[in-house]
Order: sequence, then structure tokens, then C-alpha cells
Amino acid sequence: MMYTSKYHDINLADFSFLITGGAGFIGSNLVEYLLKYNAKKVRVLDNLSTGFQSNLEEFIDNPSFEFVDGDITRLEDCVDVMKGIDFVSHQAALGSVPRSIKDPLASHNANVNGFLNMLIAQKESESVKRMVYAASSSTYGDSTELPKVEYTIGKPLSPYAVTKYVNELYANVFATTYAIETVGLRYFNVFGPKQSPNGAYAAVIPLFIEALQKNHSPTIHGDGEQTRDFTFVENAVQANIKAFFSDKSATNQIFNVAYGDRISLNELWNILKNISGKTSAKAVHGPKRQGDVRDSLANIDKAKNLLGYNPKYSVEEGLRLTWKL
Repeated sequence: MMYTSKYHDINLADFSFLITGGAGFIGSNLVEYLLKYNAKKVRVLDNLSTGFQSNLEEFIDNPSFEFVDGDITRLEDCVDVMKGIDFVSHQAALGSVPRSIKDPLASHNANVNGFLNMLIAQKESESVKRMVYAASSSTYGDSTELPKVEYTIGKPLSPYAVTKYVNELYANVFATTYAIETVGLRYFNVFGPKQSPNGAYAAVIPLFIEALQKNHSPTIHGDGEQTRDFTFVENAVQANIKAFFSDKSATNQIFNVAYGDRISLNELWNILKNISGKTSAKAVHGPKRQGDVRDSLANIDKAKNLLGYNPKYSVEEGLRLTWKL
């Protein structure tokens, strides 16, 4: 059972929310939370290029839910969906480092041009109070400093990382130039229910889970000793909710969103084998992926201090819930 804890202390029935990319993994989890706690309106904008209608099926008959088939790369779509909206969570993007290396133009178009359209639409909106947007830990690039702190980044290692850093730069300029409110959340390897194992650019945890369910051997890129700060999706949802309603001191800021601990892919695989009871399952090792960061660990003090963020689920707790659901 998820979202039994409330991460807000005001009445959501007073506010309307827009979730771009709401048919995707994190977006649909945000929709679930907002509707569970009786938000006045939850509008989703999605072109279903990477999201799934099935992620939203349970909400279709909810009178507070609205789906708009549209695209952030069209400015008119962004302007239209913000009408009557109080808060925006901008999750829509073309994710994946390998995808961006294969097709940098598509990543730029969605992640940079689409984001700029959202900022312009926010600037022109008469109702939107704040936009929270998905930034990325990939922005830390080749920085070897651990744990990662928001003010120290390196050179980007992929076109995807470049696009997400550009988002932060644009958000800062628009906030200072046009006096709009934005909050950027640098996600660290978010996982959980509704994350698809399908497609060439699926994340590692749903691929591991699918392999165990189907008795296949998953591929671990490299030696598997690379470490990540895996973050259960409810923690990411909490950060979004806190960012909507945080004090103005948190606006025009970037925050790490993570659990604050790291684990290797080999350790992760072993935990999942134990959870599933399939302890004899084997993984195979493939070549290291281009553009991958070797180690990642977040310092989450800033989010704790300014947003009141307090991640509820450890990696193992999140894995157990994900496996069960």
C-alpha cells in the first residue's frame, strides 16, 4: 500500500494541478497521490511517446481527472493546458543517456525546446503559482566528488545531461527575469511501480524484476560494481508535493532528490534475488555503457532543510514494495 502518509498540510481540494508526462512513471504516481488526497483538478498532458495510457486507467472515471493528448514541443499546447492551473509538475521529457547518444536532436527538442515552451507558458499564465520540474543527477557529469552537493557539478557526459543542465539555466533566467517561481528536483535513479521494463532504454530495476519473473538472465553493464543512489518513487512524489507548497526561500533553487545512500548493481541484484526467492538466478555482464557515471550518491541536506523532505523508503523497502505490487 502506497501513499498512506500525507506530505501536505493544506487542502488540495482548493488547487488544480497540471502534470506533464503524467502517463509516465513518476508522473502517474504523482497523479495517484493528488487524486487520493482529493485535489480539485489533476490535468495530465502527454503525447504517449514514452508514457502509457494503462498507467492512468484507474483514474479515468474520476471527475477531478482530465487527460489532454498534447505535446510540450508545441507552445500552444503548453499555453492551453495551463489555463486555470495553480501548480505545475513538469515531468515530460525524453529520458535515458543511451537514447540521447543515439538521437541527440530528439532529446534536445523534447527536453530543451519543450521545457522552454513550458517556461514561456508559465510566464504568460494568469493562474500558475509555481512550476516544479524534473532535473537530473546526470548534471553532475564527470565530477567525482561524493556525496553530490547541488553547487558542485562537473562536465556533462551525455547529450541528455546537457539538456537537463540547460533546463536549470533557463529556469534560473526566467525566475530572475520574469519573477516566476520554479523548483528543480535532481532525481537520483528513481524506481518503483508503473516503471516499464519494455523498450531499449528501460531502467535497470524493472529489467531485473522482469528477468526474475520470467526466469531470464539480465545483463549488467560493466563489472556491476558501479554504485547508485536508488530512490523509491514515493520519495520522489513526496519531494514534488513539498516543493509545491514550500516557503518562497525554496523557489528558484535546485534540490537533490534521493535516499542518501548508495548500492552497487551487483548488490541490488542480490537483494532482488533474495526478495523473489530465486537465489540461484544468474546475471550476465556486458560492456560498459557510454556516458554512464561510475558512482553516484546524493547529499540531501538542502532538500531536508528547505523543503522538509524526509525520504520514507530505503532501497530495500522500496524494492520489496515494487516486487509485491
